[in-house]
Amino acid sequence: MVKKDIAVLGGGPSGLMAAELLAAKGHAVTVYEAMPTVARKFLLAGKSGLNITHSEDYHDFVSRFGHSNSRLRDALDAFTPSDIRVWAAALGTETFIGSSGRVFPNAMKASPLLRAWLRRLGSEGVRILKRHRWMGFSDGGYLIASPEGTQIVRPDAALIALGGMSWPRLGSDGAWVPWLRGQAVAVNEFRAANCGFDVDWSDVLRQRFSGAPVKSITATSQAGTFPGEFVISQHGIEGSLVYAHAAALRDRLSRSEPASLVVDLMPGRSRDRIARDLMRQDPKASLSNRLRKGAGIDGIKTALVHEFAASGDLNDADRLARLIKALHVPVLRPRPIAEAISSAGGVDWAGIDHNYMLRALPGLFVAGEMIDWEAPTGGYLLTACFATGRAAARGITEWLALSHRPDAF
Repeated sequence: MVKKDIAVLGGGPSGLMAAELLAAKGHAVTVYEAMPTVARKFLLAGKSGLNITHSEDYHDFVSRFGHSNSRLRDALDAFTPSDIRVWAAALGTETFIGSSGRVFPNAMKASPLLRAWLRRLGSEGVRILKRHRWMGFSDGGYLIASPEGTQIVRPDAALIALGGMSWPRLGSDGAWVPWLRGQAVAVNEFRAANCGFDVDWSDVLRQRFSGAPVKSITATSQAGTFPGEFVISQHGIEGSLVYAHAAALRDRLSRSEPASLVVDLMPGRSRDRIARDLMRQDPKASLSNRLRKGAGIDGIKTALVHEFAASGDLNDADRLARLIKALHVPVLRPRPIAEAISSAGGVDWAGIDHNYMLRALPGLFVAGEMIDWEAPTGGYLLTACFATGRAAARGITEWLALSHRPDAF
């Protein structure tokens, strides 16, 4: 096999995974990373515990990617959650399954895994050039800006894996969008995913309970009903349970439809039981005492009942029980995309072939969050980034085997 020069634009998980596979095939791989260090979002996500993948039944796992389930399936089949655990172990990082089914490194952090990964990439000959930013197309190649000046590189093939638009301070700023659109590549507008939402809290609730977790609940939206918890913020609500419903809530709001997260504050008790227990309480007792003794709720849960109770609810056991079991928290808008865990939108699947090559730009491939897919938190995002990076690398290898060269831009 003739060694080919391949440029990987972006040093996140997708780009590094592609570089690893391509170097193993004997190609000369250069990774161009705009930031001072690679995989900054990966490192930040792993500060409090790197959720590398998920252990749920694989049939369920591959159904978590919404409209992109079918397009991502081949890539996921080729690099499953089990494969990720084997890959990590080969880098000296053993993993364990948490109580939620999420998979974490034993050391919990991302940095030991990344250091071992970079050592292996270096041993395989992968060059990583930091502070080298892709600035678009020029004279049949890719314009790269670096501290030493600008240059045009003309590799035999290239992969762009520059992320979406969440956490832009870490490098995923979407600057590439106009460059691809200028080459007739359809790029759908980015939207916040796995994000918090604004709620019109009263001043009392905001001042007294901002930062308070709402635990041991279930929440329902068009996405379904899930158990978990969320946090009250100055602006509204955030946290893992909110993120599970974020796409459904966001999409309703985008259609100018009202959107609410419907919260069951006491999922372990039926509405009838709560109503009966509330009826037994002394009507002269304070609401807080009646709710604590009759419904088993206090603190922030009691505050939420106060916040959304209509006139007459608080003195009627049946209506109060109904409120406790189905508390509607109306959301106004998603928080800004810069605060989101991830983003939806990006390169439209219609413009990408089965090898992850852009149909409009032969020889240029894409991977990771810059493609229009989304997934919940819990290891799904990172798994798909790894998997699409590997799928694009296989696509590059297949395309190069046909002795193609990219057309001039």
